[in-house]
Amino acid sequence: MFSRIPIYYFLLFFYTCPLALTCEREFPEYTSEQEFARGLETRAEKFPPEWTKEEEILSKSISAATIKSWASYYTHGNHVAGLNKSQAEATAKQWNENGIKTELVEYEVWLNYPVNGSLVLEGAKEGKHVANLWEDKLPEDETTNWEGQMPGFHGYSASGDVKAEYIYVGLAHKDDFARLKQLNINLKGKIALAKYGGPFRGTKVKNAEREGMVGVVIFSDPGDDGPQVAKGDKAYPEGRARHPSSIQRGSVAYIDQYVGDPTTPGYASKPGVKRTSGEEILPKIPSLPISYRDALPILRALDGYGTTGSAVARSGWVGGLSATYSTGPAPNVTLSLSNKMEGKFKLIWNVIGIINGTESDETIILGNHRDAWMIGGAADPNGGSAILVESTKAFGELVKTGWKPRRNIVFASWDAEEYALIGSTEWVEEFAPWLKDTAFSYINVDTAVNGALPAADATPELRGVAQEVMKKVIYGTQTLYDSWRSTYPYEPESYGFGNLGSSSDYTTFLQYGIGALHFQMARSRTDAVYHYHSNYDSFHWMTKFIDPDFKIHTTVASYLTLLTYQLATSPIMPYDFDHFARNMDYNLREVVGELNRIYSTDIGGTQNYVGLTPYVDAVKNLQTIVKSFAAKISATGFADDSKRVKDANRRMKGLLRAFVDNPGLLGRPFYKALLWAPNRDDGYRPQLAPGIIEALYDRNLDRARDWVGIHKVAFEKAARLMNLTVPFQ
Repeated sequence: MFSRIPIYYFLLFFYTCPLALTCEREFPEYTSEQEFARGLETRAEKFPPEWTKEEEILSKSISAATIKSWASYYTHGNHVAGLNKSQAEATAKQWNENGIKTELVEYEVWLNYPVNGSLVLEGAKEGKHVANLWEDKLPEDETTNWEGQMPGFHGYSASGDVKAEYIYVGLAHKDDFARLKQLNINLKGKIALAKYGGPFRGTKVKNAEREGMVGVVIFSDPGDDGPQVAKGDKAYPEGRARHPSSIQRGSVAYIDQYVGDPTTPGYASKPGVKRTSGEEILPKIPSLPISYRDALPILRALDGYGTTGSAVARSGWVGGLSATYSTGPAPNVTLSLSNKMEGKFKLIWNVIGIINGTESDETIILGNHRDAWMIGGAADPNGGSAILVESTKAFGELVKTGWKPRRNIVFASWDAEEYALIGSTEWVEEFAPWLKDTAFSYINVDTAVNGALPAADATPELRGVAQEVMKKVIYGTQTLYDSWRSTYPYEPESYGFGNLGSSSDYTTFLQYGIGALHFQMARSRTDAVYHYHSNYDSFHWMTKFIDPDFKIHTTVASYLTLLTYQLATSPIMPYDFDHFARNMDYNLREVVGELNRIYSTDIGGTQNYVGLTPYVDAVKNLQTIVKSFAAKISATGFADDSKRVKDANRRMKGLLRAFVDNPGLLGRPFYKALLWAPNRDDGYRPQLAPGIIEALYDRNLDRARDWVGIHKVAFEKAARLMNLTVPFQ
């Protein structure tokens, strides 16, 4: 076919097709709980679902009451990483009592904690303003009054005392800084004031540091919320809008480089190991988070100076506060930023439980992190922590019947996720040889519930089984699958899933060629504001506004338990090769789209130079091979031959591994997965075909050609692996 027409004509058409999987997810705008409930009454699937005997035991073992009890326990204690071994011990004790063999796995990692901090505005017309780095204590919300709360701080922030004029930098994306320089605004030596949103907060700090700025202050703008005081909503705790004193804590590590303990890149942090400085991912300038109540006078002091926010004309620049969002600087108006952090090596504790399968070389992992930035953490992550307790209970009931899974099931409660995905990364690095030999998939739950709408990101081979299991889960008066379909009504049935970047514990698994799914129940724009990383992410907030009877949590627990069961027991691993083949098209489209955008004046010659035709051929060949593979393993009688089943499963287990055998991305070799990685300019957002795309962004065609060649070889390797006529090696 390609011999008859130039490849670039075909690919230009190919690229213009809809890219549903790479678009930002938008949920329906329900105007009321009653409207959402009416949507649940319309069922497309059989209801109630039909369960096998084992599925019935699992489903009926899950109790909203016990999930609520454990959620209360987890959200009423300080569990900043490295500070609460007792919760790890209590988790392990309960899992063992549930019948799951469990132990603590320790690592010694570099963490830092706040000693003191301050932020003072001076020289403004409205006078001096001292920011309050502590959120308001609320009589209605008991845990906001508990001793042991943390102030507003950034994990891994540098210590420092700086006083300087300041510039408002919007979302602090690299393109925001480019726009400021285009406006001839001198950034060097200034403090950056930025909104949350867009890039990961560590990327914001990194961008400011790169421009010679000396400090960073970040605030959550209520204009980015659904419910807002400015629109007539009441603030929490009376209403659904953001509390004015809410502060978003979080890490500012440069996770675009690597994740895990900064001092042990690529290997486990055990006592006595060789350490590096960690400077690659640790900021050199101090930063602080503040509330929008404290951001307002700081923003207003810039009104009339520099360029107004509307004239800057950058997406996301202007927020919802009564200020012009001008760039500044305002002459002689300064911020004094003081941030003292104490760094130390601390023990952290992963809780690891296991049910051994009949096939010792096949493994499924279900994980959630346990640490949080505050005593609460009702959504992030401790609804998930409670759900994991309930899942171990359900599997324990099944084990009592004499049942054993085909594949090993590992349950993991990670520590220190919030700092830089540390607990999961150190565990994967320690057990990498075993995981490479045995692991099929990692199922991740983090912010399990902050609303009522299902949302999932996943590697493509898991998307089919993920939807099928939804049909087994009761959600209100319908199945979870019905809710999924009504949440994404305008997308074909195969869509609704996002790709994975780097926002939770699945990150390191992906870089070792282990597929993953990340599931949660999320909010619509009309739901109560989720006070992310704030003291108001509390048990009181959860029970008043989101899930008072914990039935949504029960739905998530049922879903994750049944999905883990399905992946652990299916004789043939239930991979979705239709989704996999389609996702390879999206990788190809990403590459072709950037080639067209950057080299449109000589697209044909450029495609020939980078070797695109052999790459396209390799992609198409693999798509043909995996579709043939899927047809053969689903044929009548295939599953009756244990040797053929074993062979097929070994091939599927190695499929994503075929795409990690490379030196890693330029400047960040931790990221070795050819198919996806976190976007280097964002930190969170997924980037398909990152090696090629980054080379094209840098206008380095020689490097792009090298990466195209690496991709071609990987696709050919995967095709040989999945060809059942070629002996497995």
